Amino acid sequence: MTPSPEAFGASSDTDIPKVALDRIRKTYGENVVLDDVTLHVRQGEVVSIIGPSGAGKSTFLRCVNLLEVPDSGTVRVGEHVLDAGGRHTDRQLEELRRVAGMVFQSFNLFPHKTVLENVSLAQRRVLGRSKEEADERSRQLIDRVGLAAKYDEHPRRLSGGQQQRIAIARALALDPEVMLFDEPTSALDPEIGLEVLAVMQELAESGMTMMVVTHEIEFARKVGDRLVVMADGGILEEGDPAEVIANPKEDRTRRFLGAVVRR
Repeated sequence: MTPSPEAFGASSDTDIPKVALDRIRKTYGENVVLDDVTLHVRQGEVVSIIGPSGAGKSTFLRCVNLLEVPDSGTVRVGEHVLDAGGRHTDRQLEELRRVAGMVFQSFNLFPHKTVLENVSLAQRRVLGRSKEEADERSRQLIDRVGLAAKYDEHPRRLSGGQQQRIAIARALALDPEVMLFDEPTSALDPEIGLEVLAVMQELAESGMTMMVVTHEIEFARKVGDRLVVMADGGILEEGDPAEVIANPKEDRTRRFLGAVVRR
């Protein structure tokens, strides 16, 4: 049975553009990492981003919640609009990062806290929930990612896949409007990574807006609504995942997909 959008905190309205990145430019010294990149993501859309190392994929994703501040351009997530050239208060950044939940390659769980405490902590600090409210919401989400028996465990007693699933639950606990995934399975063995991909697929089916930087081509084909190929700091091509994978327009895309499939 497919869970409702509300089970993950997602909206059921699929007509509202949720994320808009306009003319994003990012440099490090003389190295241009992102060169005037624009991408809009609709409400409920799953956008997979692929491309060779150094393409700017992770930097671009981190610009959504200003973990990387662009040199120029505009970032909008829901009602939150921030100009890269402006000054941003701590409160503005906190609100933006709350509505744009992020899951990283590394799990970043607190090793000295239990699974329940890891998921509850930010809710209490950021949303002002009581311990009882936060723990109740945490249990719901830990159950959703299939780890109901692990409330009182510490991260060191969990597999990498289990830790990443807890990291997803922690991000969802702040009721984000969009979820950002930066190579969430790259540090995992392929078999364990399937556990994480299954949770991500269920989340996508619930209606959550998602941006996923990944090398998991089958996930992009099966779950994604749109595939974006990046190279050299820009978008090379984009479109229906099955069409882009089967009939890439650009030689660079064809070479990259060939290399990924052969691995």
